[in-house]
Amino acid sequence: MALAVSPDTNSSGTASPPSGPMSWVSGCHGTWYSLAVILPSLAFVGFLAWQARRSFRRLSYGRSHVVVVAYYALLWAVAILNLLWCFLQVWQCMPERAFSWNVLSLFTKSGMLFLEVSLIAFLLQGNETTGYESLARTFVISGAVVSADVLLKTIYVFGFAVPLFIDADQGTGGKWGLWILHKLVLTGVYGVIVFMYHSRWRDRLPAKPAYYHYVCAMLALNGLSLFGCFFVACGAGFGLWLYNLTTVCYHSLYLPLLYVTFLADFFQEEDMLLENVYYSEMKDAGFFDGDWD
Repeated sequence: MALAVSPDTNSSGTASPPSGPMSWVSGCHGTWYSLAVILPSLAFVGFLAWQARRSFRRLSYGRSHVVVVAYYALLWAVAILNLLWCFLQVWQCMPERAFSWNVLSLFTKSGMLFLEVSLIAFLLQGNETTGYESLARTFVISGAVVSADVLLKTIYVFGFAVPLFIDADQGTGGKWGLWILHKLVLTGVYGVIVFMYHSRWRDRLPAKPAYYHYVCAMLALNGLSLFGCFFVACGAGFGLWLYNLTTVCYHSLYLPLLYVTFLADFFQEEDMLLENVYYSEMKDAGFFDGDWD
């Protein structure tokens, strides 16, 4: 898969937008790159839509944790933004769409980062706080982190005109310096959590294997992305390929991984609760009286 193929450039050295009826698929990275991010993202949004009626019924049952309800709503919003981001890859090579692409990328990546930080913040709080307290603390922590991240990226993109969200070429050193810092912080956070799982502080973390596997997967992904950014900053072409590979994995697989880690078990438990409620109501109505005759 040619993940680091740069688009054709014109005499001025800027990327030439692809032409033709299927240009929105070929994008700036090629057809395989676009399909690798579009198809899984489209499938996940389709899965959410297919499960929407059942999910809303479970969430409205009354026993749903307020954090889960808020997280499910955020997941829907970010999934749609991510799908738009995947479909509009061709905007990277269109100078007249540069502002729109930067805004879309900023909102999409910030939304996904908010989900990342909020999941870590909520699960590290334990079970001692109530739903609203957990939600407030989680959103305050996540909001502070993401606000700082958005402010820094906004200054880079709109203040200094750094092509932070253009991944079709190696770009400038300042761009990769910021991404190195970004990936270094995330890798360090996930690394500390993995270390805690193997230390005397493991009792402070949730005893949930799925969460541990999630943290390990994110540590590996951010570690590879960090190496990719470092290699690109050093002028190695392999670094751009590695960075684009991690970008494909992040935008196509992260949201499904998040759903499986945090929401799938909750919805399964709600199904069992609803079945028990329906059984009790039918029993009270006398539907099973004949079984005891």
